[in-house]
Amino acid sequence: MVIDETVKRKYYTALVERNSEYDGIFFVGIKTTGVFCHATCPARKPRYENCIFYESAREALHAGFRPCKKCHPLSYPQEISPLIQNMVEQVEENPEKRWKDSDFAALGIHGATARRQFKKLYGMTFVQYARARRMGLAMKSIRSGEKIIDTQLDTGYDSSSGFHDAFSKIMGIPPKKAGEIKVLFACWIDTPLGPMLSIADDEYLYLLEFVDRRGLEREIERLRLRLNARIIPGKTEISRQIEAELNLYFSGKLKEFTTPFIVFGSDFQKKVWDMLRKIEPGEVISYKDIAQALGNPKAVRAVGNANGANQLAIIIPCHRVIQTGGDLGGYGGGLERKRWMIQHEQRYKA
Repeated sequence: MVIDETVKRKYYTALVERNSEYDGIFFVGIKTTGVFCHATCPARKPRYENCIFYESAREALHAGFRPCKKCHPLSYPQEISPLIQNMVEQVEENPEKRWKDSDFAALGIHGATARRQFKKLYGMTFVQYARARRMGLAMKSIRSGEKIIDTQLDTGYDSSSGFHDAFSKIMGIPPKKAGEIKVLFACWIDTPLGPMLSIADDEYLYLLEFVDRRGLEREIERLRLRLNARIIPGKTEISRQIEAELNLYFSGKLKEFTTPFIVFGSDFQKKVWDMLRKIEPGEVISYKDIAQALGNPKAVRAVGNANGANQLAIIIPCHRVIQTGGDLGGYGGGLERKRWMIQHEQRYKA
């Protein structure tokens, strides 16, 4: 596909700024080195005249460029490394385990390296992650009626005071008050357009967003306060389901999401979101059309605000709403992602 000069300039600016909203949107071949990179490559930036832009890694490969060894453009942007994936799976298989340096050595890596890589991705050390996951399962057990002493032993604590202190530090309340709060689990999901974050419990999905979306921290805090919840890392059947469905969506094999979810908003916002879910993949509709369909042609701005308040990206497809004149309008995950998803859906519809 031919990319016009204006788009090339925009892509070059994104490359220089390492703008994560463009990860997966374009790839750049560097004439002077013969390699190609994605938007957030940490390598020194080339001059504009030495760049050739492509819309897929395949195009760059066919043009004779080899993958950059720094940004690994054949992998998803910011993809979780096999090492980190293995560590997370180890926690899921044996959540009560207390990790030591010898355990890291058994995985073929130095403990300090594992902790550094994990913290860079999750914002916490691996030991903190494992402990939070362990306490999340403890919370679930207590809420289901299991005795605290049994939960304490199942979690690997011989000392009741040690369990009490660890539980209180992570959950903010003592074990005996576990029934007063809700626990939600946050899970990192890799996609071709960059990582997304899901927040779910065992029954419903509550949030799905690109991790670099502006204001995501505020969205998470509002959700936590609304539900009086603790949000800790971990996976549930719901988070696994949405991850599987996203993989199908990005490969063009899914038209409708079936993951159960709950949304919070005003009656008007919920009406807008219901209408968004009726827009077929590959189709677009204007903010004005939605306002008219709701019987209030003057509510165009309110429709736009409802789109912006959507906390379930892609599932509630606010990316399919554009301006009356055909311009994309806004999108919390970035306009280039919006453009990419519309074209992706139209391509597979055809």
